[in-house]
Amino acid sequence: MVATAAACAAVALCPTGSGVAQAQPGFPPPIGSEIPSSMLAVDSKFEYGGETYTVTFKGGIKQRVDVNPDDPDNSVRLRTIGFKMTAESEEGGAITLEQNDVDVDARSTVTRTRQDPPRYEEKDFLDYAVTIELSGREPVELHAKVPMILTAQLTQFPARAEMFHLQEPVEFVDPGNPGTTVARLTTFEAERSSG
Repeated sequence: MVATAAACAAVALCPTGSGVAQAQPGFPPPIGSEIPSSMLAVDSKFEYGGETYTVTFKGGIKQRVDVNPDDPDNSVRLRTIGFKMTAESEEGGAITLEQNDVDVDARSTVTRTRQDPPRYEEKDFLDYAVTIELSGREPVELHAKVPMILTAQLTQFPARAEMFHLQEPVEFVDPGNPGTTVARLTTFEAERSSG
């Protein structure tokens, strides 16, 4: 799967002529390089208002490579600088996941786990909000209680047609009432490809 024009536009994934280096295959990637990737999560399950919606999220993510001081030779950190995915509901309307704050900690990592043949493990922490716009209802914006964690075992980095798995369900709350879970993302298996 290749990044589509819609995915590029969603999080400014396409080259902009800014001179920022794009990450190429090989490890470790250059520090400061940016990795735009398309994402497709088919048959995701989203619980809201007593109903479970089975939807397909489409969009993309953009990450910047940072130094991982804990293991600079075999690992890098990834700073998320854009993330947006949207799913259309069969009942009408849409559910949109979008980064809602600056990724100051760069907790996401890629680690080389084997030299030959090369193997990598990527673990992403994504902090985002969900906007729920369903037919006949007022739009609602909720925030994730804790970041979404996606993991993948990769044969190459950046990923190409690799599956990222949701480590555990994500709960969403109204920022004004953080003690009550309003919605949950329980299934999210996303195919990701850079380039």
